[in-house]
Amino acid sequence: MPQSSTPTPQLPIRHVIRELLHQRITQAIEIVIEEELTDLLGSSRYERTGERRGYRNGRVSRAITTESGPVEISVPRARIRDNAGNTSEFSSEILPRYARRTRRVDEAILGVYLAGANTRRIRKALMPLLGEANLSKSAVSRVVSRLKALFLSWGERDLSEETYPILLLDAIHLKVRLARRVVSVPVLVVMGVDEAGNKRLVALRLAISEAATNWGQVIDDLGDRGLPSPELIISDGHKGLLRAISRWRDARVQRCTVHKRANLNAHCPAHARGELGRDYAAIVSAKGVMEAREAYTRFVAKWKTLCPSVAKSLEEAGHQLLTFYDFPKPMWKSLRTTNSIENLNREFRRRTKTQASFSTEDAALTLLYGLVAFGQITMRKITGHQHMATVSARRCREAA
Repeated sequence: MPQSSTPTPQLPIRHVIRELLHQRITQAIEIVIEEELTDLLGSSRYERTGERRGYRNGRVSRAITTESGPVEISVPRARIRDNAGNTSEFSSEILPRYARRTRRVDEAILGVYLAGANTRRIRKALMPLLGEANLSKSAVSRVVSRLKALFLSWGERDLSEETYPILLLDAIHLKVRLARRVVSVPVLVVMGVDEAGNKRLVALRLAISEAATNWGQVIDDLGDRGLPSPELIISDGHKGLLRAISRWRDARVQRCTVHKRANLNAHCPAHARGELGRDYAAIVSAKGVMEAREAYTRFVAKWKTLCPSVAKSLEEAGHQLLTFYDFPKPMWKSLRTTNSIENLNREFRRRTKTQASFSTEDAALTLLYGLVAFGQITMRKITGHQHMATVSARRCREAA
């Protein structure tokens, strides 16, 4: 009778795959660093050439955290000689000397942070992947602090090379702790549409109110940093904002037709709002500017009799409701409302609703910036972006 043998315990397949993956990652990192060093030295290991720019002197073990978990790698040491004959210790640009995590891991940490998690939740979410020893509270804080540094640099950048034929301005209200109390304050948001039709976040500033003074400071700051005047500004009817944007004297203004419809409804009895809507649609959905102007004139004459306050509200916006008609027709849908920036602010609100309040002004602004900068919020091109060249050409002609 054959002797029975005890079967060899088998590791779960996921452990085997994980170990193989770690080995491959380790090998890949070591190969790339070795190639980087070879390029700097001008020669491979044990190769003797007249162009050699230094020498190797052993290896050192480094523990780093990758997106698949912690790994141990062997990093070469070397002395690199510069053109003056001085030597310095080799420091890999791929894996800087004091780095303990790859860029992908830092991006994962930021991703969880930007989704609304605090430091404790970040560590809990990523611990199964990265391990407790590789994800300390201070490590998470350092990654988040880098985001703050990026935001500060972005907020002070030179704007002379950034061109936005179209600017949209609006505000979002957040709860922030100021002067030892949590208050709801506006964050003034500026979005630009570049010459290719891409929507870009241009500026963020927290203010006590949407007064003309505060919006004016935003606009003055953009000008001081070299931002060219836009061809078109799209905004709602906030009085402070309207007074501030008048500083861009050469820019044309398009008042949001959706906001104005809401204003008209507020002045109109409920039973007459259906009729008002039809008359208003004849203005903002006309086939061209001449038809729209005729509908505008009829609206004012009719509603001055039916409900004077409705006619007065429409006249307050004037023909700034019709500016979009002077641009290519495929762009009308995107130019007659502030929907583009409203959608961005809606995403801001959705991503920050888990925050009861922000501890500081910097925390609030940094989070909003990070949501866009790191792709948590993406923005599609403006409708009719194929015709942006027409907008840019118009501005160039007028400037000339």
